[in-house]
Amino acid sequence: MDVLLLSAYHGGSHQAWAEGWQKQSKHRIEILSLPERFWKWRLHGGALALADQIRERVAAGAKWDRVVATSMVDLTVLLALTRDLFAGTPVIYYAHENQWTYPLPKDPTTGPMRRQHGERDRHYAFINFSSMLAADLVCFNSRFHREEFLAAQPAFLSHYPDEKNPAWIERIAAKSEVLSLGIDLSRLDCPNQPPNPDVSNDPGVLKPPLVLWNQRWDYDKDPAAFFRLWTKLAEEGYPFELAVCGENHRMEPEEFDEARDKLSDRIVHWGFAEDDVYRELLWRADLTLSTSRHEFFGTAVCEAMYCRTWTLLPARLNYPDLVPVSLHDDLLYRNGKEMYGAARWALTHPVERALQAEQLREAAKVHDWTVRARDYDDRVGEGCF
Repeated sequence: MDVLLLSAYHGGSHQAWAEGWQKQSKHRIEILSLPERFWKWRLHGGALALADQIRERVAAGAKWDRVVATSMVDLTVLLALTRDLFAGTPVIYYAHENQWTYPLPKDPTTGPMRRQHGERDRHYAFINFSSMLAADLVCFNSRFHREEFLAAQPAFLSHYPDEKNPAWIERIAAKSEVLSLGIDLSRLDCPNQPPNPDVSNDPGVLKPPLVLWNQRWDYDKDPAAFFRLWTKLAEEGYPFELAVCGENHRMEPEEFDEARDKLSDRIVHWGFAEDDVYRELLWRADLTLSTSRHEFFGTAVCEAMYCRTWTLLPARLNYPDLVPVSLHDDLLYRNGKEMYGAARWALTHPVERALQAEQLREAAKVHDWTVRARDYDDRVGEGCF
């Protein structure tokens, strides 16, 4: 089967997702894309440029049995411009994220809506909403994402004066499902990594555990809460080292600068890590913590889990679906007190921590593209949507 995959913001996790599926798929997947920049213009006008690319490929003889568009594509515009080409072709809309439930920062002068003084621009959310109505099938990257999006739509429609039909939400719900994110986890494999770490609970032989931050340096990840915890534990004398990587698109991340000063004697890495360094840090890391206020899936957490890193996570968002149910009580915290207690336990119980980390690695493997591609191929290949 020939599949056309449209990626209007082709970079980072969107590029990794598209190319990961393409690499592992049994179908022939052709990707048409636009660069990862000017995200608002991509949602506004990316469909026009993609429509031109499509016509060029059709003129060269290309044909496709399915069309898959990411949530950065205005599908209504794209289909209007290509109606003569895709009249009978099933179209799937894949929701990596959406512009309605994505949280905005408290400071209105920062973040994606700073030019609107912190007020959400509903037009971008409307593009997601209308694109879902136009698609034959809508796939969300997590159960949490689907449930959160659908629950938020009545409030979204309430902003408009009239001619707003609640049945639109029902239509989206009826043709939507979860197609869990695929990740190229096998790229993180390290041939020199021992299958079972040599750890002991004997204080005399304990090495300082390495704590890892591998998420974006953005407000929605709440890095201030992360650093508050480890600063407190450092002041209480608990031994650990700290590695801070992940992408940084901010000019002056104040909480990171403060943490670098306070925890300078414990830092072994600071700043974005290229692939080889990132892989090494993941395997060296003993534990990580998420303080995210919002997460549509949790790619960085999955990568850490796959590399046998013990993870402490909020008992919300998509995290309960990433962690085995048997570990929920140990690894999912509900408040700051539980987060502190679990982190302190992890620092002082390396044997038990390593055993749980091994279970997390097994749980993460199901998200590798070598497994997930079959789900995508089967769903896209079904004749009835």
